[in-house]
Amino acid sequence: MSLLWSVALFLTVIKDFVSSNSEPKPTWPNRRIPIVLPETVMTMRKAHFEAQPTLHVASSCGPDCHKYSKHPSYEELKEYLSYETLYDNGSRTDTKIGIYGTNLGNWATSKVTNGKSRIRRQIYGYDSRFSIYGKDFLLKYPFSTSVKLSTGCTGTLVGEYHVLTAAHCIHDGKSYVKGAQRLKVGFLKTKQKDNGKISNQTNSLIPEKMKFQWMRVKRTHVPKGWIKGNANEIGMDYDYALLELKKPHKRQYMKIGVSPSAKQLPGGRIHFSGYDNDRRGTLVYRFCAVKDETFDLLYQQCDAQPGASGSGVYVRMWKSQNRKWERKIIGIFSGHQWVDHHGIPEDFNVAVRITPLKYAQICYWIKGNYIDCREG
Repeated sequence: MSLLWSVALFLTVIKDFVSSNSEPKPTWPNRRIPIVLPETVMTMRKAHFEAQPTLHVASSCGPDCHKYSKHPSYEELKEYLSYETLYDNGSRTDTKIGIYGTNLGNWATSKVTNGKSRIRRQIYGYDSRFSIYGKDFLLKYPFSTSVKLSTGCTGTLVGEYHVLTAAHCIHDGKSYVKGAQRLKVGFLKTKQKDNGKISNQTNSLIPEKMKFQWMRVKRTHVPKGWIKGNANEIGMDYDYALLELKKPHKRQYMKIGVSPSAKQLPGGRIHFSGYDNDRRGTLVYRFCAVKDETFDLLYQQCDAQPGASGSGVYVRMWKSQNRKWERKIIGIFSGHQWVDHHGIPEDFNVAVRITPLKYAQICYWIKGNYIDCREG
């Protein structure tokens, strides 16, 4: 049995499991979303591009210390959700935001204490990742939503012009990374033969040869919670960024959604695909159970390697209003943590959850208005 057929069979089994009528349908919860609006925009000095690209981020504050941390105040939330915008000519702006809505305490994020151990994320026992081959998979939804950044990370298409990724792929907390000014996004496409005809090896045991087609980024939004958070210990909660392309990519994209609790996830699992460095040029898919969670982070042990950072973490659930199954991105794969988990040292891979406030912010970046961002 070919690898391609094995992957196809595996994906079919997973789809059938999730869609089974023998179990209650995991349903996207109906949520009202707060409003996050820009209030003032100030021009800043041109950016510096001095940092080395970082393909992983680390912290040792785990679920326990995160759960019992003090919630930020309203003013602190406004500071963390304010954002810096980098333009392709090196100029940048600082945008202060306002938050409007009720029950802000329920939408608050928790602070993270200082980390004390740094290590690359790793493989947990048997490597359970799946390399995706063949244009019938790579060029079709949902795998076609995964793109590669020229800084070495992964991103996910979330709008006609927009790519969601990790902030540390763009900025190290002190400076923008080298290459961020001329940032490009790579889309996989089938290589052409010398005679100009498209290679057609879908049914062959030999994987089709693919290449990246690159598109320039017009501007990038990075929350101040990431930029300032590296100094005040809450940075990992805000490890996300949104890229706006110079022109539409003309591919299907995946919607963002507010992260349900781990108990609401189908099978308690999450999924994501990325360009892990140990499998260069290959899209790598994986899924695993969520081990623990806080308001801002999902703790799991999905096998991953540097390069997968910035991957959109998604689940597939039933949308009652539309009466259909729908995949949504509920988080961004960030990095690795060694933590003291219930008194026992344990390591996790971590994803930043899309909370209601983060949803409101990212959605506004994509849509340019709050009217289309009231339900997550």
